[in-house]
Amino acid sequence: MEFDEKRGTAEVDKIEQEKSSSSIDRDYHDEALNEPPEELSLHRGLKARQISMIALGGAVGTGLIIGSGTALVKGGPLGLLLGYSYVGFVCYLVMVSLGEMAAFLPHKKGFAGYATRFVDPAFGFALGWNYLMKYLIVTPNNINAAGVVVQYWTRSVHIAIWMVFIINLLGVRVFGELEFWFSSIKVIALIGLLLMGIIIDLGGNPKHDRIGFRYWHAPNGPMGSYLLTEVHNEKTAIFLGFWAVLTNALFAFIGTELIGVTVGEAENPRKNIPTAIRRTFWRILIFYIGGVFVIGLTVPRTDPNLFIANKSKTGAAASPFVVASTLAGIKVLNHVINAAILIFVMSAANSDLYIGSRTLYGLAVEGKAPAIFRRVNRMGVPYPALILCTLFCGLVFLNVKASGAKVFGWFVNLVSTFGALTWMCILYSHIRFMKALKAHGMSRDDLPYKAPFQPWGSWLALISSIIITIFKGFDSFIPFSTANFVTNYIALPIFFFLWLGYKITFKTKVIPSEKVDLVTGIQFIAQEAAKGPQTKLRKLWDSL
Repeated sequence: MEFDEKRGTAEVDKIEQEKSSSSIDRDYHDEALNEPPEELSLHRGLKARQISMIALGGAVGTGLIIGSGTALVKGGPLGLLLGYSYVGFVCYLVMVSLGEMAAFLPHKKGFAGYATRFVDPAFGFALGWNYLMKYLIVTPNNINAAGVVVQYWTRSVHIAIWMVFIINLLGVRVFGELEFWFSSIKVIALIGLLLMGIIIDLGGNPKHDRIGFRYWHAPNGPMGSYLLTEVHNEKTAIFLGFWAVLTNALFAFIGTELIGVTVGEAENPRKNIPTAIRRTFWRILIFYIGGVFVIGLTVPRTDPNLFIANKSKTGAAASPFVVASTLAGIKVLNHVINAAILIFVMSAANSDLYIGSRTLYGLAVEGKAPAIFRRVNRMGVPYPALILCTLFCGLVFLNVKASGAKVFGWFVNLVSTFGALTWMCILYSHIRFMKALKAHGMSRDDLPYKAPFQPWGSWLALISSIIITIFKGFDSFIPFSTANFVTNYIALPIFFFLWLGYKITFKTKVIPSEKVDLVTGIQFIAQEAAKGPQTKLRKLWDSL
């Protein structure tokens, strides 16, 4: 849905009337909802092409490129496809829910701002710090993954040395342009990998071997069996394998929501964000679902070279795409693919550092983090927040005492739980947003972007995320593993105590739907959305 000039002007007039009639209940209005002053504000410098390309390839990283090998071993080719398809649909529901709120109110405070405005300041505080902790962990996770990828070529240089090198390469001053080109390379590489897999499967390989659905039959498929020696029941082992795929897919899709953080620095977000959200559907369908389907066709789940995150040793190849080219007997190509995968994880680490620093900045602007993190330089970069997030990359030195594969598994556990909690908070904030619109007599049809499948879509995604999160650490009990149990579930009590501590300290209340502030900060955005007509070329690009 386009947000045209007449609608934008009408909305501005309506907002002015609401303000003059004191429609905001000051008992529930928080001054933190106001935008920060210019000298403490991020710059809206992300262009439409950058937002669109980041939406297509920005969050594609270790979960799909490396972690899918683990999922294939546990769930088999069919379990891999079904698990990624279901979690992909949940991810899409999260994205459209986020898109509806972000297009209506594209502020500079991230997800925590929506939770604070539509639910409860304590809820926003817990979400903000939860999301920050996720990015304090996922950045070293991607750097660790880069080291694992490099080990395909050499183990003579310790993995920790490589980490220092990567950390010093990272920077966010030119994030938009850098991530545009990184994402472009990722999109081209993914398309190439998909075509390579299909060609290999159909017999276009040096062995002239037409694989077809050979690996979908026993002992490789169609479903995998996980923990069979522990549970002594094949049907239970098949179910556990499928459930393990769900938790792995959750990690792979987490990060897609980064578009919701970039809105604070996006040009004309009411036009660009809905376009980016719509393209997310195609990214999920083509890259994720198509990617795991091709992996299931070209790589047997019993291959010893597949990356298993819970083993102390890794195979020669960290990615199933490298395994596929090696099995097909294609020389040199495996090194090209490995180099492309290295770009993938470097790009992911770059975007993670960006999102982490902006999340900390958003918390500081709301008064939920030390004021020093509100500072920005003349280019709009929150440099104190960036420095702190960079320091946490030192966590990657955990792999000095444990293998890169084992550390990767711990990070996956932590990140997927923090990420799942973020999804739940986004979905619940959207449910409250829809209730607030109804209480204020506003129609969702008049929003700049109307999310499909609502309201049941947000409820389905919320319930699914809760169930997957509660049972995601089942394998830490078979047999019991303290490290896996802690990394799977430590995020839950952290979130609870953050929420409870803020609520008790500041005596906050859940905001009634009719008291939710739908006015503050809207006027400038509505005026910006009402500016000038699009060119025909711009309309054509947006429609793609």
